Amino acid sequence: MNEDWIQKKISESTKLGLKRTAVPQPFTGGIIDNGGKRIINFSGNDYLNLSNHPYIIERSRKALEKYGCGSTASRLVSGTLPIHEELERHIAISKNQETTLVYGSGYLTSLGTIPSLVNHRDIIFADRLIHACMIDGCRLSGAKLVRFHHNNMDDLKSRIEKYPSNGNRRLILTESLFSMDGDISPLTEIAEIAKENNAMLMVDEAHAMGIYGSNGNGRVAENNLQSQTTVTMGTLSKALAGYGGYVCCSNPMRDYLINTSRSFIYTTAPPPAQIGAALGALELLKKEPTLGDQLLKKADQFRKHLHINEINTLNSVSHIIPILIGDNYETVNIANKLKEQDILVGAIRPPTVPKGTARLRISLSLAHSDDDISQAAETIIRTIHS
Repeated sequence: MNEDWIQKKISESTKLGLKRTAVPQPFTGGIIDNGGKRIINFSGNDYLNLSNHPYIIERSRKALEKYGCGSTASRLVSGTLPIHEELERHIAISKNQETTLVYGSGYLTSLGTIPSLVNHRDIIFADRLIHACMIDGCRLSGAKLVRFHHNNMDDLKSRIEKYPSNGNRRLILTESLFSMDGDISPLTEIAEIAKENNAMLMVDEAHAMGIYGSNGNGRVAENNLQSQTTVTMGTLSKALAGYGGYVCCSNPMRDYLINTSRSFIYTTAPPPAQIGAALGALELLKKEPTLGDQLLKKADQFRKHLHINEINTLNSVSHIIPILIGDNYETVNIANKLKEQDILVGAIRPPTVPKGTARLRISLSLAHSDDDISQAAETIIRTIHS
């Protein structure tokens, strides 16, 4: 088949300022040493600076030596290893949940869980800013998707009233901390709405795990909403420095997902080394429970610098700080100028964020010193205003 259509699509993206490229970096982490040049990396998700932590690496190495490189099979064949079950127990205990099921990634978690909870006869009420993995899970389910305005509880109530149950299942989807806006959801109010309307509730804690709550156990646990949340999902690849995903739920729900969740059933189990890394991260969080608070204090410091200079950070209250630019080309241009000054910042554009809200996404890490934050903020402010 002729592939001219591909170049046409790429050209269209380029004209709109939306073309992406995968640029390799020499190392991971909040600070990158590139041949003696010190680069401040605000574009990653290594929030607690654990990806290169000696204890995490050692925990990963031991798992690698004991179990080998790969799990070699899906979880229901012979791919479930003792270390997978160990991690599931640790997550459940950490989050004060009944049980946990580990998946291959956060994306796979959503793709497998949502279609197990609802089907074409059912209705999903989803915050407009939920992550793409949840949106794709909704599409796979075949359920009617109803979007409510971001964090707007009156709109959620109104839409639920418009679509009564009629015997079908209803599911509410939200994130506890939104990955592009850095704001938090009113979880207690959402849980109450779900309870009043006999709806299921699924919360994505990908960016809150490790930062909020006791020992970094997330906002669902912080607000004591475990019993009111049907499924809490998250990832091992952000604050926990590994790779994989998980759901926390009841024992019956876990059994149900094991038998119905296609992305769990039909994919190879996560490799042991990554599971070992996540276990190490959970153990460190228990020993150092204030890491999340330390990060949030750094974020407050960064926002203060920006706000004094009238930089719009939307409603961010977390370690994720968007700087609203608006224009796609201008966002990329500023990001490139910052890169020339040894600061890496994500240039986030549609469809990741709504049209007209292109932004720089500042993702803070404990690797960033107070001096890094102050100096980088000054550089960013100067570059935006130049």
